[in-house]
Amino acid sequence: MPLGTKEKNWLTEQFGRHVRFDEPMTRHTYFKVGGPAEAFVTPPDTAALEQLMRWCRSDRQPWMVIGGGSNLLVKDGGIGGVVISLSRCLKDIRTTVGGSDVRLTAQAGVKLPSLCRYCIERGFAGFNFALGIPSTVGGAIVMNAGTARGSMADVLESVDCLQPDGRWVRFDRRGLDFSYRCLSWKGSGPNGEGEIPIIVDGSFSLKPGDAKKLADEAKEILKMRTAKQPIDQPSAGCFFKNPAPDRSAGELIEKAGLKGRQIGGARVSTRHANFIVNGGGATARDILALMELVQKRVAEKFAVELVPEVKIVGH
Repeated sequence: MPLGTKEKNWLTEQFGRHVRFDEPMTRHTYFKVGGPAEAFVTPPDTAALEQLMRWCRSDRQPWMVIGGGSNLLVKDGGIGGVVISLSRCLKDIRTTVGGSDVRLTAQAGVKLPSLCRYCIERGFAGFNFALGIPSTVGGAIVMNAGTARGSMADVLESVDCLQPDGRWVRFDRRGLDFSYRCLSWKGSGPNGEGEIPIIVDGSFSLKPGDAKKLADEAKEILKMRTAKQPIDQPSAGCFFKNPAPDRSAGELIEKAGLKGRQIGGARVSTRHANFIVNGGGATARDILALMELVQKRVAEKFAVELVPEVKIVGH
């Protein structure tokens, strides 16, 4: 059901300038496409987030949380219900250094590039694998973001979460089920009802290192990333998951002769075949049509089913 006047009035009274209606998701995704969010809320703090979650649950309002929008494709019809963005709050970083161990806790709204710089400047080793990933900490944990150098699962110790009923819970690494570019909650759901909690912060285990060596390594990593990826065009990063550790989606797409293939404003990058870019004026429909073409051609040629790494939402 669409949000009615009563629901919009409540959201406006409680969140004021922190809520917008019919908010274009083109402003909040790296693809720069997508229809509007019915209600777009940026809670200023955890108390406001708790209040919002309790209301959504009691009023049976659909909701979803987004991070920085770097791994998100919103369909042209937009998103019904409440979209919650944590990228403008939950930005604290705390560290505890003891001997040969560094425990770092970063809130969900912290951007990964900022966290990588924070660690390099202080000589904390372990996060350079995430250099160049344009995600928030919360989004990176949910997607188990990573590169060939490592992933979030390799350094994560625990997460603090807010459940949809407003209760808080902490899960250590043993209570989380990570796989390639995915976090699945073990069992039927953390609260026994199948509801997925909101990650508020993550705690990570790092090691003391040499700040200069980390900085030099970072320069090389970013240099290679810039040379190989179309970072100057709107995209959501690698679009498909690699089908196997020794078989990359980009290689299969290139061998299928699809580099540069275009539908509307969406194009398979000529620099990296696993990037679908918005070459100008693309719609979500264009991107999805190109996605389906790529999947079909790769399946026909190699009998491999490519699975999107990008999260596709909306209607």
